[in-house]
This record gives sequence, structure tokens and C-alpha cells, in this order.
Amino acid sequence: MPADFSFDIVSRVDKQEVRNAMDQAIKELTNRYDFKGSKSEIQFEKEEITLIGDDEFKLGQVRDIVESKLLKRGIDIRQIDYSKPEPATGMTLKQKVILKQGISQDHAKPLIKQIKDAGIKVQAQIQGEEIRVSGKSKDDLQKAIQFVKGLKLDFPVEFVNYR
Repeated sequence: MPADFSFDIVSRVDKQEVRNAMDQAIKELTNRYDFKGSKSEIQFEKEEITLIGDDEFKLGQVRDIVESKLLKRGIDIRQIDYSKPEPATGMTLKQKVILKQGISQDHAKPLIKQIKDAGIKVQAQIQGEEIRVSGKSKDDLQKAIQFVKGLKLDFPVEFVNYR
């Protein structure tokens, strides 16, 4: 018996907002007095972000600039991961910024179990890096959305394709 209504739970980053945030962060870094004469920089090419700092402290400051610009642009900090800082050329440190896209299987399975345990009359299944939630009534889907919004998750979620 097919369900009449459905929506998808997704976790994604708005690439245009990331690009805008990186442009602002690069601009701030070049204009800040405490970075004059520093080798610190932000490299942003093809959706890959690399932070470079003279030392741990400067790298931390560059990270703070990037995070503040991403936050102002509405990017959730839970979608950002940092690789381990590694030595780079000219006595500097380099660190990659990883933007997390999609809901991994490790996160999706417990979320589906929580939805089922809540007793809401909906079905949830993993579809790639999304979770499809379907049910007989719009009210049940609304309850499911409110339930998921109330959960403390390690990743931000959006609700799309509501039909």
C-alpha cells in the first residue's frame, strides 16, 4: 500500500554561500593589521578550502575568520571538519577544511530508529545520502518534522521535496 505524502531529510551546504563567505574571509585576512607580513592565507579553489598559518596560533585565527564568515552566511558549523594541521613550505602549517554533504549511513540508521521509536505513523528509509519519510497524512509528516527538529543531532538537517 503506497504512502500518499512524503518528504526528504537532507544535510547539504549551499556552495554559493560558501564561496561568498570565503571571498569575505580572504578580504578580511588581507586587510587585517595583525596579518601584515604574515604568510597566512586562505586558498579556495574548486570547492576545496585550505588554510595556511605561520604557526598554530595564526592558523587558529585564520580558522576563526573562516568560521565567523561561514556562520554569518548561514552555514552550520557542524558541516565543517578540519584535517590535521600539517607542515607546509616556508615553515608554515597547512590545514584542509572539509565540508560535509549528505547524511552518512552511520547517522541515518539511528535517526530512522528514533523516528520509528517515536510512534509516529510514518515510514523512513535511506536513499543514498538522504532519508525519505512517507506517510498517509500530512499531519503525521508534520509531526515527524517537528520530532526531528527537536532532536540533538551531530549534523544539520533540511526538509525538502514535501509532497
